[in-house]
Amino acid sequence: MDQQQQSKMLAEEPIPSLLKRMSIPAIVGMVVMVLYNVVDTIFISYFVGIEGVAAATIAGPVMMIMLAIAAALGIGGSSVISRRLGEKREGEANRVFNTVLSLIIIMGIVGVIAAFTVLEPLLVLFGATPDLMALALDYIFPITLGTIFFSFAFATNAMIRSEGNARFAMITMIIPSVINIILDPIFIAWLGMGVQGAAVATVISQGIVSIYVLYYYLAGRSSLRIILSEMIPRYNLSKEVFVVGLPAFVRQVSASVMMIAINAMLIRYGGEFYVGVFGIVQRVMMFTLMPMMGILQGMQPIVGYNYGANLYDRMREVILLALKVVTIYSIVVFAAIMLLPELLLRIFTADAAVIEAATDGMRIMFAAGILIGAQVISGGLYQSLGMAKPALILSMARQVLFLIPLVLILPQFFGVWGVWLAFPIADVLAFLLSVYFLYRDRGLFFKPREKSSAVKEAPSSG
Repeated sequence: MDQQQQSKMLAEEPIPSLLKRMSIPAIVGMVVMVLYNVVDTIFISYFVGIEGVAAATIAGPVMMIMLAIAAALGIGGSSVISRRLGEKREGEANRVFNTVLSLIIIMGIVGVIAAFTVLEPLLVLFGATPDLMALALDYIFPITLGTIFFSFAFATNAMIRSEGNARFAMITMIIPSVINIILDPIFIAWLGMGVQGAAVATVISQGIVSIYVLYYYLAGRSSLRIILSEMIPRYNLSKEVFVVGLPAFVRQVSASVMMIAINAMLIRYGGEFYVGVFGIVQRVMMFTLMPMMGILQGMQPIVGYNYGANLYDRMREVILLALKVVTIYSIVVFAAIMLLPELLLRIFTADAAVIEAATDGMRIMFAAGILIGAQVISGGLYQSLGMAKPALILSMARQVLFLIPLVLILPQFFGVWGVWLAFPIADVLAFLLSVYFLYRDRGLFFKPREKSSAVKEAPSSG
């Protein structure tokens, strides 16, 4: 599909079928991508033990920081590119793309330097105990060396979607996931590499898909072109990408800080065992919540393009439909976790003590799960419109403003259960904040506008 066809699709196809076309590949890709993380955890749990899961969980914040920068580049770049394409400024969209690529290369170089210099101090800062340090280093060292592969694959996936090519974006998520799942038993079990095997399998899979995506661009299958002479970090474009991508960066970094706080509280009030328990619960939660992120990813290029093209009725229609779909899905997931927690947990472990502790934790953590969908859509909505201030606030709300303080306070009164209780309370507070912003800007999202200028002024009112 060429750019003219993609633009026509984003501007003219009925919203329900368009959201389906854009979201289903994103959902499939996200679920498969999380599936390899789940498979990693299963193999580590069975062949290394709960201490291996705890070590990977301790190392998780390092990877989250890496992905935070990639998310800022990819999501920020895709938002800017979507609006440029909607405004028929294809040349400027291509300059944004090449600017992002240059920043990815710089990030890859920094990752290699970090692998040999700061990993152990970072792991100590993130809560690694002497018993877990060796395993945590085994896991995160290969991943940090492969920073450029993770960054390139993650960032370009978002930019591929910004063109409307959801199918290829899905393929680029499925390929590394399938390769990783195939390599896991070879490296972890057959070669006996344990947690390091899981990391090596992940880096190899990301390297292969990076080569495939590079071929996609070099073969001219995208409307965006890799032009070496333009691969320099232009200040104005870099700034615009980072400003729009800042909420995604904050969200990922705050997730890293959240993990550090949770790990510290769990070790203090429950021990390393509960870090492993949380690691398993987190994987279950990720797997069940990824489809909502897929809906968001399908919605964002539609919103961005139609906003740039002044097609505000279509923009509002897709927002309402996305809110409806994620709310229904949240209810289904809530019911499954409340009714079938042990069934989900037995996929990861046969340890009765782990299953018992994780069942209690998961039910409490997801007690307000039906409210999560609205949070996901609202933050991503403002981001796709380039409204950086509300997008940043909503991205920070759940984890930075509410969850991290609650995780630090509640365990002092309720022990490990305080960590679990922090999640539903934070979800309720973040939901109320999302409702406030959507209600405040209801004229932009939900009411017809007679003058386009009224809509265009909205971002500056932030």
